[in-house]
Amino acid sequence: MKKLISIITFAVAVNLSGAHAQDSKAGAIIDAMQKKYKSMKSFSATFTYGADGSKQALKGDITVKGQKYRLKLAGQELFNNGKDVATYIKETNEVNISEYEPSENDLNPAKVYSFDKKGYKYTFVGESKEGANTYEVVELSPEKKGGQVSKVKIKVNKADKSVGGWTIIDKSGKRQTFSVIKFNPNTNVDDKFFSFDKSKYPGVEINDLR
Repeated sequence: MKKLISIITFAVAVNLSGAHAQDSKAGAIIDAMQKKYKSMKSFSATFTYGADGSKQALKGDITVKGQKYRLKLAGQELFNNGKDVATYIKETNEVNISEYEPSENDLNPAKVYSFDKKGYKYTFVGESKEGANTYEVVELSPEKKGGQVSKVKIKVNKADKSVGGWTIIDKSGKRQTFSVIKFNPNTNVDDKFFSFDKSKYPGVEINDLR
């Protein structure tokens, strides 16, 4: 009986260690990238993005300061002041306001620089050469099942550890690709920039979901 228990215990231990095994090279790349961005007081970036079958890439921009961010893309603008998130929809001139949930791991263009890698299985895919730049590609798979995202591939510049772009792959296999075209470190920006100001949006309909 003791022998049987020992065998079962050993098998469970092996399975658990395998389940939590991670790619150390990929982990080191993620750590170096995040260290770079966390060392900045703030930053802003302009990027292009498009989905499978898109004829034309769209443009978006983001400004980040600690946990705060302001993101503009696809006719929407997100204001996160670290406490609340306001999503403004230009087409209907309305804004939805909800409490900020920092634990959410959706890897939007703000969180791709500071996500908690403990929530993902990460693997080093390889290197890619684009012009004069060499990128290290890391693939992330969410540990938590049931979400819409299947995998995320992030390109990190091998020389300066900056993010060159990323691709989000959903459960159906559709891809959405983001490419950074301009980056500004330590942008001088006031905290008010990250809060929605209704006076700048005449006639806006406010939906408070808090």
